[in-house]
Amino acid sequence: MKVQLPVRQAIIERKTYEPPGEGRANKLRLDFNENTAGCSPAVPRALGKLSPKTISMYPEYERGAKRLARYYQVDLEELMLTNGGDDALRVFIDTFVNAGERIVIVEPTFPMYRYWGEVAGAKIDVLRYSAKMEFPLEAAIQAAIERPRVLFICNPNNPTGTQVPPSAIERILKEATHTAVVIDEAYAEFAPGVSVVKLIREYPQLFVARTFSKVAGLASLRLGAVIANRDSLNTLRRATAPFPVNLAALVAAVAAVNDRKTMNGYLRDIARTRKWFEKELHALGVATYPSQCNFLLTSFGPAGPALFERLTRDGVMLRDRAKDIGPGVARISVGTQPEMERLIRKIKRYWKR
Repeated sequence: MKVQLPVRQAIIERKTYEPPGEGRANKLRLDFNENTAGCSPAVPRALGKLSPKTISMYPEYERGAKRLARYYQVDLEELMLTNGGDDALRVFIDTFVNAGERIVIVEPTFPMYRYWGEVAGAKIDVLRYSAKMEFPLEAAIQAAIERPRVLFICNPNNPTGTQVPPSAIERILKEATHTAVVIDEAYAEFAPGVSVVKLIREYPQLFVARTFSKVAGLASLRLGAVIANRDSLNTLRRATAPFPVNLAALVAAVAAVNDRKTMNGYLRDIARTRKWFEKELHALGVATYPSQCNFLLTSFGPAGPALFERLTRDGVMLRDRAKDIGPGVARISVGTQPEMERLIRKIKRYWKR
């Protein structure tokens, strides 16, 4: 019997973002911007209290969602939970974009905006950060005037670390009268003052995507959120499943945000370690771009590719950005102080300028 599946052309042509998801155990994992210090110890304790019967039933979300809404300082109706930050981004495409319609992204950036656009068969218009990784504000304003279905902005941006102030986002919003403006704030906890959550009641076209994978350290449990005007969120909910989030993830997130001491300690440790690591790189002549996040975008120059290859063989995982930025450029996650000291020793050993 010969079978030919009726695969959509957009799926056949999709080509972005194939992350190395396996074979990473026991390596120095500085490629996914994970919280390598680990989540709060309150998280496994909370998960251990889930009873067999509770696990066997479909979840109820309201109690936990109320606690997370307080964490974000919004009303319950202004928060929608999703199966990780990636799924939060997918729902915008599902809600607003038909095949052949335009979305706008600003590259280099998180590849999932392009990924979901390609899956939907959308037309993807690309703005570019400058050579100094400055955000193209005027181009973004002009793009909003031209009424794309969705405009995605990562803020702070991954991988560049670029921050767009809320005043600039508001300039875009004032022109985006027929566009869903998605601000991906996966790294907002690292950059106080950058969030635009406070603008959701003024701009119904504004959607803020958040994640519990970074500061909360829950990447393996997959929990994200969308924060927006309640009426706009009701539209988004029409494109989501009845039970989009597993209860274990929600229980873990509540435990994590209740332990602010651990989260704040992680933020302090990252700031201190990132500053030390950046100073060490500069002493070696390595260029870096400004960042307040748990990663640094670095440029090792022409000798960079050989270094990255050697580090990979040695069990050190960085994110090589040669394809979208240039040879010798890598995004390096900031791990614990011992992990970064280990990396610096290896760079000094293997890098030949």
